[in-house]
Amino acid sequence: MTEQSVIFFDIDGTLLDSQKELPSTTKEAIFTLKDKGHIVAIATGRAPFMFKKLREELDIHTYVSYNGQYVVLNGEVIYTNPLNISSLIRLTDKAIDNQHPVVYMDHEDMKANVPDHPYINESLSTMKLDVHPTHDPHYYKGRNLYQSLLFCLEGEEKQYEAEFSAFDFIRWHPMSVDILPKDGSKAKGIEIIVEELGIPKERQFAFGDGLNDMEMLSTVYNSIAMGNAVEKVKSAAKYVTKSVDDHGIFHGLQMVGLL
Repeated sequence: MTEQSVIFFDIDGTLLDSQKELPSTTKEAIFTLKDKGHIVAIATGRAPFMFKKLREELDIHTYVSYNGQYVVLNGEVIYTNPLNISSLIRLTDKAIDNQHPVVYMDHEDMKANVPDHPYINESLSTMKLDVHPTHDPHYYKGRNLYQSLLFCLEGEEKQYEAEFSAFDFIRWHPMSVDILPKDGSKAKGIEIIVEELGIPKERQFAFGDGLNDMEMLSTVYNSIAMGNAVEKVKSAAKYVTKSVDDHGIFHGLQMVGLL
């Protein structure tokens, strides 16, 4: 009998290719892993509502979302780490003065503090989502938020980094940065899940390609960077597979002996 392993997959640039499509070899590999008795999980910067269809397509019920701020095991929420709301309100005031839009995000939806803005439209369009933030400047009231998006050009986030120590800022698009609780990460979310599962480090695997995957790739014992990752990300991983557009997941799983 195969010893059970747990495998965490990033989404964009890892499970989904450069066209935001799920390669057929990746889908087949995921179901082969499940047939072998392994646990397949997702570790992403996306909100849960941004990859609901993908979870349904792959029959995945365990995930780390919002880069570790909202963690679900077998369909049950086991950990949350919301943003500091008072700091977020102050940041929004500064952003309004700078004419930088902000989007507020919880586990169910996202709302913008402005009715419309080209930075929001252009950056979110690259994700090819079927959801888009509507206008609600007070969405932060009475709910936990796990991530926000600040829309500004490269370098303009430095002023926020200097002032708001409660947050980490991770740029994901030339016009947008993620706002996350300080020191939150996919690695911490994964740690919570594997402790619950009791799976030893030798049977823990993670695939990723982005800068927000670096801590995960440098922490998980069997880490695999995608061939499309930048060199900095590849250097954080134990292995490097082919590009996502060249059957990278299938090749990587073969390389580490899971297929």
